[in-house]
Amino acid sequence: MSSPDSGRVDVSVETKRAPDTAPEKSHPNTCPGCGSHYRDDELAQTLRVCPQCGHHFPVGARERIEQLADPGSFAEEDAELRSADPLGFFDLRPYAERLAEAEIATGLGDAIVCGSATVEGEGCRLSVMDFSFMGGSMGSVVGEKFARACDSASEGGVPLVSVSASGGARMQEGILALMQLPKTVCAIEELHDSGGALFSVLTHPTTGGVLASFASLGDVVLAEPGALMSFAGPRVVAQTTREKLPDDFGLAESNYRFGHVDGIVPRAELRPTISRLLRLFKEN
Repeated sequence: MSSPDSGRVDVSVETKRAPDTAPEKSHPNTCPGCGSHYRDDELAQTLRVCPQCGHHFPVGARERIEQLADPGSFAEEDAELRSADPLGFFDLRPYAERLAEAEIATGLGDAIVCGSATVEGEGCRLSVMDFSFMGGSMGSVVGEKFARACDSASEGGVPLVSVSASGGARMQEGILALMQLPKTVCAIEELHDSGGALFSVLTHPTTGGVLASFASLGDVVLAEPGALMSFAGPRVVAQTTREKLPDDFGLAESNYRFGHVDGIVPRAELRPTISRLLRLFKEN
């Protein structure tokens, strides 16, 4: 006769005991590749690339624009746009509170900065994402600003240069965030219909809905060395497929081998590379 407990399902959760002391956090200017330490001014001189091992540190939107655009040439557009909270979303804290905190921490209105600029004298529109604003997540404002940047590039007869860094769609906006995928795709299609071009630069990390939409649709797609470019991260894919993945799974180098990107460009070469592309695609 079976015991009364034989039909029960074990729902116990395996837990691990937390260490007595939390691990010491490394300084943000410590290279994860070789362990070298740098001052802010030292990293600024090398465009935030480790001179010892070539590791590319994250770059915020404002600093990225300074690296790419000619001095004083960038004119920001649509800086007043802010995300609403139509769902009244609340997890541990209200969504509106998280937005305000991100704006104070980064000085940005949302996870993307757009505007007109010149790169080595060649006119263009810039669309630059910032991962430090809520993981570079794409909500309604990010999608709207990118679509407007496409329209502005089309009207000005200049290419659009997009620099992506994102964890994907912003869950706090639900379906409104997911709808930015087809919206940005349609905006690129209209840009192409007008004869315009999109140069897409993928930086670490570019994942989720951003990779699945406008980031992958450039006429020329470039990536920084070591950038993660995958719809889902390696850990999630490994858990789902129950297979051991290659060490370079999802990285720029792996994507280049499979033809997903046109080139891997170190940060020091990015500005002249984009300038050369702007000259090649320049309307006569």
